[in-house]
Amino acid sequence: MNDPLGDMLTRIRNAQMRGKSTVRTPASKLRAWVLDVLTDEGYIRGYDSVADTQHPEIEISLKYFDGTPVIREIKRVSKPGRRVYMSVGDIPSVRQGLGVSIVSTSKGVMSDAAARSANVGGEVLCTVF
Repeated sequence: MNDPLGDMLTRIRNAQMRGKSTVRTPASKLRAWVLDVLTDEGYIRGYDSVADTQHPEIEISLKYFDGTPVIREIKRVSKPGRRVYMSVGDIPSVRQGLGVSIVSTSKGVMSDAAARSANVGGEVLCTVF
């Protein structure tokens, strides 16, 4: 697998299209950090580590409102073939501030608003609306 984060985002997207309540993905620190931001911003209910298999996995609890997924759109911005780095002034606001960009900074993985308040830029991992 070349893009583990992109794989996780695709699993979330596919599970929500099928109306699943949970989805599993292989565990990694970066995935957990991105899921922390999604939980803090209210896009997912939460996640738990599952160690009942040979390889550790993360079980993500998806969030719905009136039967429709809370995440309407989730896109990967920085890909393995083309990394996208932005300074604090260039970090885009998603849908006039209704969405969130997830940024990997020197101070950790955080939302675009947290990166602006911490005055740090970094790699824009994905956008969520």
